[in-house]
Amino acid sequence: MADQPNRFANPHLLTARANRGSAGRTLLVYQGEQHARGVVADLMTGERPAELGFPVSPESILTADGAWLLQLDDETGSELGHLCAFPVSGGESVDLTPELPPYVVRGLDVSADGGTVLLTAVDEDGFHLIVIPFPWGRPKCVYSSPNEAWWGRISADGTLASIDSTDHGPGVRRTAVTVIDVAKAEPIAVLDDLPDGPVRACCFAERSGDPRLLVTTERTGYARPAVWNPVTGERRDCTIPGFGGEVVPLDWCAATGRILAVHVDEGIHVIGEIDIESGEHTVLTARDGSYMQPDVAGTFPFTVRSWYLADGSVVLARSRWDLPLHLIRVADGTHTTLLEPAEAPRGQRFGSHLITSRDRTKLQLWAAFPEHTEPRGTVLSVHGGPNLVTVDGYSPDAQSWLDAGFAYAALNYRGSVTFGQRIREGFLGALGERELEDIKAAIAWLRGRGAARPESTFITGASYGGFLTLLSLGRLPHLFAGGLAEVAMADWKAAYDDQNAAQNYVWQQWLGGEPDEFEDRIRRYSPITYVERVTGSVWLNQGVYDTRTPSGQAQKYADALAATGADVVVDWFEAGHEYEYSVLASAQAHRRKLELAERTLRGQPWADPR
Repeated sequence: MADQPNRFANPHLLTARANRGSAGRTLLVYQGEQHARGVVADLMTGERPAELGFPVSPESILTADGAWLLQLDDETGSELGHLCAFPVSGGESVDLTPELPPYVVRGLDVSADGGTVLLTAVDEDGFHLIVIPFPWGRPKCVYSSPNEAWWGRISADGTLASIDSTDHGPGVRRTAVTVIDVAKAEPIAVLDDLPDGPVRACCFAERSGDPRLLVTTERTGYARPAVWNPVTGERRDCTIPGFGGEVVPLDWCAATGRILAVHVDEGIHVIGEIDIESGEHTVLTARDGSYMQPDVAGTFPFTVRSWYLADGSVVLARSRWDLPLHLIRVADGTHTTLLEPAEAPRGQRFGSHLITSRDRTKLQLWAAFPEHTEPRGTVLSVHGGPNLVTVDGYSPDAQSWLDAGFAYAALNYRGSVTFGQRIREGFLGALGERELEDIKAAIAWLRGRGAARPESTFITGASYGGFLTLLSLGRLPHLFAGGLAEVAMADWKAAYDDQNAAQNYVWQQWLGGEPDEFEDRIRRYSPITYVERVTGSVWLNQGVYDTRTPSGQAQKYADALAATGADVVVDWFEAGHEYEYSVLASAQAHRRKLELAERTLRGQPWADPR
């Protein structure tokens, strides 16, 4: 192969998070050489202070005055720790919950008036909403539940808090929105659309004294915005006639009565504004790139999202498979670039395709092929989650595979979000079964286009995607020459005792209860059950301190696989579930994957000495 461009040379923007206060500042989080780095910028004035002098996380947030950064302090990346406040100007951090045992953060918000921080914490006793007065008063728990409850939101004046709760239906992630009176620590209202579907909170109005809440509903089977007043009970749904697919609300400007939302149809994003009173919809962009990235098990419901500035103008957080994340301001119909994308070698656009699974379910697949040549091999990527999605977002990893002459495809299998409730919940009740059908359909589609020959096709994914990678190697061995699994779940039962509390609640929901209650089901769902059937090579890349997909269960799988004589390699990194915040780690992981794939093309096993 000719010399390939270094796709990992220039750190790119990972996310941008605006504070909700009058300061108008935004936290920009970039990849760094060893860890993520942060810059606090004022997008209204163009002021851009120096880089923060301490490591940051993409799951950090600024206080309303922009003077403090809030993030979980977990030195190893285990996701277990305490929320701490770090002064932007430098100095000692402050532990905001010193008397609590370590916990996982599954929600963080700051009131627009600057007086309140709201923490959603998960520990062995359940899910908790904790109010912390600013500047750093004594924490107060205003809500607790043994049932899943995620992503607390705080009103502009700090008097109300919301939580996406499952108290009405434990064990089923069709949430209601419960609103709590902070002073009394008592629920005052619940918005519940069951049996039609869940309701999720987006954010309160930005004005003090306005209790209204922007929410997402699924009465039609697809996401739509609604505005709800928990005090009066008034609700206004945005039906948006003529729109297929989902309309996902990102933010709203109560002062102007506009909602910022992304229309997602067959994976394609178009962002626009909706007038709450008239229902009129205004398109802001063409069908070119992505403007948000949903999350499922993080501090925020979006890894990346677009938003409103205080003056009512819009900041678009835009990315594309071949274009790093950048920021564009839209005001009065004019688009102005606020932050240029990082420099990157020219890459390829990806096509969005509909494929048909075994039961005629339509699924979306991103795909690109090497330019001017037949593919030397094929890589099929399956995302984590499962309630995540692959969007038209920047991927140096994907572009590097194309540079090396491989076809590359990314499947949004059943369990993916933004394709409606039926697809999102399609994996439940038979973990992995329908996803395997979808993976077979993706391979069949690729074969119809001259790719995906079994001797040179690899499946790859992280977290739940790593689980599907290993499950595919055991259940669909004839389709793949090898699997490249990162932070993978390989043995559900062995993982249980080492997982964090938040993950154990998810575990019980997906698998139906405690490990001893469903031995047969857990055995059927675990890749370790199928090690005797694996014929391809296997790579596991695991975090030493991971509490979502713990190290012990991964090593147990690798040992069981090796005992069969299979070709297996395990690499370890000194972190938890995440490592891609580091340029060096991302580049190293990609080089390793490509090296192993090249060995297969040369007829060499992966377990040979380097």
